Amino acid sequence: MKKIFLILLISIVFLTGCTKTQLNNINTDPSKSTAANFDPNELLSTAQLNYANTGYYQLVYESTMMQVLASTYFYYNNGDKYINEGNFTDYQGALFTQGYTEAGDIRQMQQLCIQRDSAAYSNLINIGNIMFVFILQRTTDMYGDCPYSQADMAQQGIKYPVYDTQQSIYNAMLTTLDNAISKLDINRDKPTADLFYNGDITRWKKFGYSLMLRIAMRLTKVDPASAEKWAEKAAADGTFNDISDNAIVQTDATNSASQNGTSIALRTLTDYEQVRWSKTLIDFLRQTHDPRLSVIGEIPAPGLANNGNETLSGNPDSSLQVGLPNGYDLLGGATDISKSLGYPGGTGTGADYAPLGNYSRPRTNVYLKLGGPIMVFTYAETELLLAEAKVRGWNIDGTAQQHYVNGVTGAFLSLTQLDAQTSVTSVSISNYLSSYPLDMSSVNNSLQMINTQYWLATGTTFNFIENWFNWKRSGYPALVPVNYAGNVTMGTIPRRMIYLSTEILTNPTNYKAAVARLTGGDVLTGRVWWDKE
Repeated sequence: MKKIFLILLISIVFLTGCTKTQLNNINTDPSKSTAANFDPNELLSTAQLNYANTGYYQLVYESTMMQVLASTYFYYNNGDKYINEGNFTDYQGALFTQGYTEAGDIRQMQQLCIQRDSAAYSNLINIGNIMFVFILQRTTDMYGDCPYSQADMAQQGIKYPVYDTQQSIYNAMLTTLDNAISKLDINRDKPTADLFYNGDITRWKKFGYSLMLRIAMRLTKVDPASAEKWAEKAAADGTFNDISDNAIVQTDATNSASQNGTSIALRTLTDYEQVRWSKTLIDFLRQTHDPRLSVIGEIPAPGLANNGNETLSGNPDSSLQVGLPNGYDLLGGATDISKSLGYPGGTGTGADYAPLGNYSRPRTNVYLKLGGPIMVFTYAETELLLAEAKVRGWNIDGTAQQHYVNGVTGAFLSLTQLDAQTSVTSVSISNYLSSYPLDMSSVNNSLQMINTQYWLATGTTFNFIENWFNWKRSGYPALVPVNYAGNVTMGTIPRRMIYLSTEILTNPTNYKAAVARLTGGDVLTGRVWWDKE
């Protein structure tokens, strides 16, 4: 109950959403408007912001499950310690609802376009198909089988949509993408309220092919032939070129309906005092002499008041940074943080502060900006996937080492899009890559390095959901699970989220059929179709 205000605030973000320059009209309810007086472009902006602005929906589970962040606060026990705390399990099903709300916005946008002038709105309609795939890939990767072919068809009389198999969804996503990208035309009208690219059709084509590559790579264990075919097509037709192609949503600090939801969440109650970078992440950065260590973290200034003041910057000196181990608490027992190996103690006064005072938190003026940008999909991710495709022997231009260098460099440069203070010199990046070139001595060694860099790239830009998905697919980095008393996964990292709890009541027949097809059932340890050992 402590966070009802925050939940309501984030709900407002999800229901209205947008930047002040592009979405001033979005509060108009399209269901009470006509095709003649409502601009369908506004629904694209709504879906984009809602997709990006996940807040607690990625913090409570994925951020700590992936040992990017760690927390002693009970609210994060769900991901940090794999415990289903009270009603917090609602967060597991939240993105199921959100995904279909976003998909509904896209389909409504397309219907309005068709009613008004399908030819004039051709680019917007096809961008809508790309966004539909983008949204529902996250939904199916999180839950498994889900409505796709019958998604958002209530107006057509389908109130209880079937759950398509994930295999059929993946086949449909790839063909839908291919068709939509081919119909984009730089000579036709552009979207006017596009938060990703401001209507740039050329960059939307690259986005589409980069998404095609990502979808293809999810198939590496279950359908390698299709993975190879579609990855080669995406690479040949043109994925992201550099960080200027990153899909980013710029939030608005001056509008409560468009602020950065993750920043809002981390500023709430004891989150800011008890959420830290994980020991797993900080130790890896230190061991590899990674320059990111000097720009992503800070040690709070001594004093209880300072630790709770999100406007007060800490000390970013890389030599001081210490990660908080996952799986600990502040309860005074065997798993109290003071019992952890190498416990650094605390500074200042106050029982709630002293135990955590010397652990690294996300840098305040980078990650807690209410108007901070949200990384949605990046060049770094794409280049690392191309490096993997090349390692697998597929027909991809360039060398695996070149794509690896591009991916790692892109990850460093992407941080500067969050805030200029994260800038690392080109010399430091070059030295880092020279010291840790891609290990081509074996395929497994190469895959480990590539996908560990993917974990770093998505983790340090706070794209925790994609961070988790790629870890499930690749198995890298080889994280050591925690085994906290009372966990519900037998001491293993969760493989999926549980369906929205109301589905068993509102769509029972199709829900039960989907659960029967899940490996392990509707539990955290179940596996989606492409997630194989």
